[in-house]
Amino acid sequence: MPPTAARPRADVTSALLAAILDMAGDLDTRSLLERFVAASTGLTGARYGAINIVDADGASVEFVQSGVPDAVVAALGHPPHAWGVLGAIPDEGVLRLDDLTEHPDFRGLPPGHPPMGSFLGAAVRVRGERFGTLYLSEKPGGFGEADEGVVLSLAAAAAVAVHNSQSYALEVRRQQWLGAAQEISTMLLEGADAEDVLERVAAAAAQVARADVAAIVLPGADDDELLVEIVTPAGRALLGADMSTEPRVRAVFDDGTGCVVEDVGTAASAATAGYGPALFAPMHAHGQGMGVLMLLRRVGAAPFTAEDLDLAQSFARQAALAFVLGEAQRLRGRAAVRDERTRIARDLHDLAIQQLFAAGMQVEALRTDPAQAVSAHAAQVLEQVVGHVDAGIRQIRVIVRTLDDPGATIPLVERVVAEVELARSSLGFAPHLSVHLDGVELDVVAGDRVPATGIDDVVAPGRANNVVAVVREGLSNVARHARSHAVSVRLVVTTGPAGEVVVEVEDDGVGVPPAPTRASGTRNLAQRAEESGGSFSLLRPPSGRGALLRWSAPLD
Repeated sequence: MPPTAARPRADVTSALLAAILDMAGDLDTRSLLERFVAASTGLTGARYGAINIVDADGASVEFVQSGVPDAVVAALGHPPHAWGVLGAIPDEGVLRLDDLTEHPDFRGLPPGHPPMGSFLGAAVRVRGERFGTLYLSEKPGGFGEADEGVVLSLAAAAAVAVHNSQSYALEVRRQQWLGAAQEISTMLLEGADAEDVLERVAAAAAQVARADVAAIVLPGADDDELLVEIVTPAGRALLGADMSTEPRVRAVFDDGTGCVVEDVGTAASAATAGYGPALFAPMHAHGQGMGVLMLLRRVGAAPFTAEDLDLAQSFARQAALAFVLGEAQRLRGRAAVRDERTRIARDLHDLAIQQLFAAGMQVEALRTDPAQAVSAHAAQVLEQVVGHVDAGIRQIRVIVRTLDDPGATIPLVERVVAEVELARSSLGFAPHLSVHLDGVELDVVAGDRVPATGIDDVVAPGRANNVVAVVREGLSNVARHARSHAVSVRLVVTTGPAGEVVVEVEDDGVGVPPAPTRASGTRNLAQRAEESGGSFSLLRPPSGRGALLRWSAPLD
């Protein structure tokens, strides 16, 4: 006799309660579904059992079964869809059949599928919506009313347990998002590089949201330009993609309201081919768009949910706000630095230069005083000391001008020398600088001025500003990423009809990354070259070690 008929009602009730309690204590959804199927088959005596979770089109997205051998499951290829008889199972109550094959909606079983006759199906509803559907089949003697009661009780208990597991999983994800946001805020407040922080934003979002790829879309040089500037490693093909005309990205950036897409392949640019579910979260702060966080999953993956969108939007807003606060802190820091630079410049001018000048005068007087008999060697040494004092005074004057008003009316070479000197602290060593004008190498000594009839006669102020910015960015990139032991900076100016200015920064570090995950650092240099009518490249140097940054532009 069937198990439910053979057991006394008290035994069945006791087993049912035990199964319900067993499910109630499981917070892992997959494990809970396995327990639910096992309890359903065990208490009804069915040979086969399964619960099927389907999408809006009836296609299965998760399937848990028992009774069918794994080899047969693999041979069938995919779980059943909620069509035919399976699609006729009501939202309330059950569908009980003595013979599945006699139902008018029966469409046949796929080749290799075990034969099935008696059938019992019921919906599992969570928060008023169908979460999944239970299928039971092949009970000796067929299913009865007692089986219906058992299944409906188990389905109700499973619904509560699934709701609890989903709530628990949601809270875990919320804590993960919160932890990621706190990490971003800490990085910014500690003064981390903005690109490093953005890279961490993408990596954390991909990990927490279980996305295959995370990308950050940022404004480009033009007001209407939106470009993918940061991507996680799996999405390198997206780097640099133009999203300016992608309507969802544009709407999210402009309006500050995120969205989810079931199939981004039909909703975005060609760069997103191969991806299915997508999530777009605005990075907004104080009503201003700063970027868009884009999360992608491969075709066939589970779609993003409304809860995913809420959590991702909250994370993106917190990240954007952290950037605003970090920028405010940096601005306050810059103001303090400017005040300190002014004080240092005043002290250098009023104290250090005066003391050096006095020392130089004393040495010069000693060297030229006929009453003081000194040897020829001592006179030569004193003359060298005077020269060093004069060079020191000139260098301090350059530093004073640089501290007091960086870039103002200071010759280009002096500005480049200042950038090279300032990079010493971040690099841990002094870069080598060489300057050529029409093939002639200038004798560049820190602090020495270049005559106005030289480079500054042919390099206009605007182009000179670009040169200084390129040197600064190039040395900054080396300090952040190259892990080098030596850096050479070369400034080459050629006059004439095809006159140009060339900046090269060469290091002996780790070299150009084979698969970069961000573009904004070098994009700034490329943009400066493009705006100047020149070129930019990042290459492997002839030595085969490190990287060679080369930037050029025609003379104005």
